Amino acid sequence: MSNKVTGRKRMGPQERKEARAAWLMMTPALVLLTVFLVTPFLLAFGLSFTDQRLIPNPNLPTQFIGLRNFIRLLTDSTFHRALVNNFTFTIVVVPVQTALALCLAMLVNLRLKGTNIFRTIYFSPVVITMVVVSIVWYLLYNPDQGFINQALKAVTFGNWPDVRWLHSTFWALPAIMFLSIWQGVGFQMIIFLAGLQDIPRELYEASNVDGATAWQKFRNITLPQLRNTTLFVVISTTILSFKLFHQVWVMTKGGPQESTMTTVVMMYREGFRQGRIGYAAAIAVVFFLIVLGISMIQRSILKEERTVN
Repeated sequence: MSNKVTGRKRMGPQERKEARAAWLMMTPALVLLTVFLVTPFLLAFGLSFTDQRLIPNPNLPTQFIGLRNFIRLLTDSTFHRALVNNFTFTIVVVPVQTALALCLAMLVNLRLKGTNIFRTIYFSPVVITMVVVSIVWYLLYNPDQGFINQALKAVTFGNWPDVRWLHSTFWALPAIMFLSIWQGVGFQMIIFLAGLQDIPRELYEASNVDGATAWQKFRNITLPQLRNTTLFVVISTTILSFKLFHQVWVMTKGGPQESTMTTVVMMYREGFRQGRIGYAAAIAVVFFLIVLGISMIQRSILKEERTVN
């Protein structure tokens, strides 16, 4: 069948060469995605319909149990609490961290003396592994000799009680939120800083001629020009919030009384502590679908933004 009938345009030698080069450069990424993303998800999807154990028992072979794991998941109060904690963490951390990162980026972007030092200080927690950060903050939150309680006592002249931050069902999750905001705000600041430096200076010069105030410049120039950057920061931070694990596991292991339990912590506990691989795989599948849904929202918002532009 001819290309004229099929409506396809025959590729020239140069186009075929470029296509081969493109596939060659994409091959490492495709291999990594297949090995570390697609294959594990397919394995987890298959295991979620079984009663697979971490340590197989010859007397109890693995059986196909259908949707039993998912039905159990829907009625599991621990899973419900984990989802509530994930959404609570996201609702609080994402807007606070985004707003704080934007403020820090605007301060650093003023090009005042010493801004490079402050940029390094703000970004330094990001390059430290979360396990190390969590251990340090675990010591800071110590109710007896921890720096936070001691500092608050000094400010209040000894009237501050020894708050058991990580042992309180009320304070444990906010304490982890505060740690996460402090550790991650530097990354968002760098992203916002790049967006701010990409805004044409002519827009601010024209606003100065028109006599615009600082608030009017921020509302009418800075925020609209940072829309794509803000969307990226918000969506990426949201996805990272749902993957909350290291600081919770190091500091509280989901306690006290599951007040800091998250989806990933529950997945790890069920799979590697309780040995219920099939049930943990069902949690992983549901978690993947949640992250996929957020990614689809991101894609639709960005597509709409490109259409408007």
